[in-house]
Amino acid sequence: MTLKEKAQLLVGTGMYFELPEGVQSPFGDQEAVDPQDSAYSAMVNHIRTFVPGAAGNTSMFNEKGITTQVLADGPAGLRIQPKRKGEERTYYCTAFPIATVLASTWDTALVNNVGQAMGNEVLEYGVDVLLAPGMNLQRDPLCGRNFEYYSEDPLVTGKMAAAMVKGVQSNGVGTSIKHFAVNNQETNRMSVDAIVSQRALRELYLKGFEIAVKEAQPWTVMSSYNKVNGTYASESHDLLTKILRDDWGFEGYVMTDWGGGSDVVAQMKAGNDMIQPGSPDQIHSLIKAVEEGQLEESVLNKNVGRILRIMLKSPKYNDFKYSSNPDLKTHAKVTRQAAADGMVLLENNGILPLAASIKKVAAFGNSSYDFISGGTGSGDVNEAYTVSLIQGLKNGGYETNAALMKSYENYLVEARANAPKPKNWLTAMMGGKTPVAEMIVSKELAAQMAQENDIALITIGRNSGEGGDREPLPGDFYLTDVEMEMVLNVTEAFHLLGKQVVVVLNVGGVIETASWKNIPDAVLLAWQPGQEGGNSVVDVLSGKVNPSGKLAITFPLKYKDGSSSNTFPGHEVEGETGNEADLSGFSFMNRVPWESTYNEDIYVGYRYYNTFDIAVSYPFGHGKSYTTFEYSNVTINKDKFNEKVTVSAMVKNTGGLAGREVVQVYLTAPGKSMDKPTDVLVDFGKTRLLKPGEEEALTFEIEAIDLCSFDEDRSAWVAEAGKYEVKIAASAKDVQGTVGFELPGELVVETVSNALAPAMEINKLKK
Repeated sequence: MTLKEKAQLLVGTGMYFELPEGVQSPFGDQEAVDPQDSAYSAMVNHIRTFVPGAAGNTSMFNEKGITTQVLADGPAGLRIQPKRKGEERTYYCTAFPIATVLASTWDTALVNNVGQAMGNEVLEYGVDVLLAPGMNLQRDPLCGRNFEYYSEDPLVTGKMAAAMVKGVQSNGVGTSIKHFAVNNQETNRMSVDAIVSQRALRELYLKGFEIAVKEAQPWTVMSSYNKVNGTYASESHDLLTKILRDDWGFEGYVMTDWGGGSDVVAQMKAGNDMIQPGSPDQIHSLIKAVEEGQLEESVLNKNVGRILRIMLKSPKYNDFKYSSNPDLKTHAKVTRQAAADGMVLLENNGILPLAASIKKVAAFGNSSYDFISGGTGSGDVNEAYTVSLIQGLKNGGYETNAALMKSYENYLVEARANAPKPKNWLTAMMGGKTPVAEMIVSKELAAQMAQENDIALITIGRNSGEGGDREPLPGDFYLTDVEMEMVLNVTEAFHLLGKQVVVVLNVGGVIETASWKNIPDAVLLAWQPGQEGGNSVVDVLSGKVNPSGKLAITFPLKYKDGSSSNTFPGHEVEGETGNEADLSGFSFMNRVPWESTYNEDIYVGYRYYNTFDIAVSYPFGHGKSYTTFEYSNVTINKDKFNEKVTVSAMVKNTGGLAGREVVQVYLTAPGKSMDKPTDVLVDFGKTRLLKPGEEEALTFEIEAIDLCSFDEDRSAWVAEAGKYEVKIAASAKDVQGTVGFELPGELVVETVSNALAPAMEINKLKK
């Protein structure tokens, strides 16, 4: 390859997609390619026709046998353009449940199955690499993209991501795990400097990625927008070479997030192989850097080699004849089951599953009629339909109140007509809509509906997405006065007649529940369950599916109870202004000098709440069932640790319905030489479907690495000597059995690169 061809391969071919009418592109002139190179421009215009709506492409050189790689979003399903010029048909994809739903199943086999279905659509629509899964830690409840991520816990995150990657890649297509690393907010995401200790990085923010890389070998990794301890992630040799490749053995290539970083030469040297979406200026910059001696061509050769090795595995290179006709009906069944398995029954006063006598349902709440299948931005999917709760009820044989439905439909039409454009510009650009204020439900309306119906359902909806974070305010983290009044009025009216009320939470992330959760008779957390959402909710409410989901994130009493609430999303600092963005050739957001210091250190989520004994609304791992389970015979195979220990527990269904139980294994370390959380999740499992009276033994292996903390002084994973406690639990606050063992002497399990040390002192939270 010539130097120019190498540079063209290492820099993406730009981003092009048709925008809604009247919406200006934030990327400038999308049609402009490279006026200095007509052959390159012709090639780019040709490959853009392959899969319209794909997020990006790599260059193609037919005479050298180099095919393009088509890259497309995203975490909840393939995102491509549904309509194409000159064609009648629509290219729909399946909207699968959001990542938070999948994590709530605690079922890696199910997640793998979802990945297989998702990967089939990637393959059959002619895409080579799916830009997913998203796997940043849910450090704070207000991150706008939490719906794309799995959990507040790195083990759950890593295991779910590994299962998803294996499922997708079983189709012979690739994944790009993202956003590497510490992309835990959307506020000033292009420029925020995440200042984190090496220990918190290794134990929390990198651990999930490490698990996914070692267990599943994703084809690619996407570096994040933000800085990590002073250096852009895409320009960090520590992150992309020392840790990702040297420590973990990653074999694929790294691409930037779209417009990430500021210095293409630094990116190449760091091990960020591909610049996306790319611009001609960046191609010329690379060529110039080599010609002027600022960059060794051998660096480009290494980067090109990594891209070509992945290309050799791609469908495009292997001339796969894609159909553009994946089996969407079968995939709809997959998403319906996955969503039902990931729903979490938060409260139930014995009224669920619904009795056979329940026929007439009054459905309150805007989202009962305008169900939210998934979040906004690049994590959205262009699906053929979304089953609303109303449709799901009808499909399930229930009768909904026509007059109430008409009231909501009329209200929503008028409210949407008068709604302003979304505050989140990226949502607006991608055709999203502003959520409208909840319709007022008067006491009189509630009383009338109580007279005419057997039960009330109230849906509370929330949405968020790429480009902005949520707010700790009514209408977002908290209920509005109108929503609270709806819950109170409906519950009072129905209870007065001896009838029940169920609240359904159609949300992408955590909201406040403590102030109202005991008012209705049941609360079902449906999350954003994908396109079959209404059917999945009714499958659970009716008892067709016994809920087995458990929380993969804690619900605090109030936002300020969280360990990151005082520092999220950071603060402005003195420094360079938005001029830095010009260097990237592409920018989704202005670059404001910004800093976010992770003072909470290793105390995130349940690790914080348990250690500091902070009361919560719902603990990590919480979830009810329509049946009951009994734990017994919790045993350990040895009392002295040697390489590993095995812990077992018997779980019996002692109720009257078939069901599944999630079993969690927490470890308590001595915590003498290093500050340690009270509890750390080290394993989990889920029973098969147990009939009443059936039991199953679950076995868990705890290995040396599970005992370790990261010792910054030695840059090593170290297990301290002393007594350890293993807790078999139904949630982080519901321990069912405890066993213990002793580690006679300190173990240094693994020594790794000394990397990503912060340049400033962090005032770390300690016990």
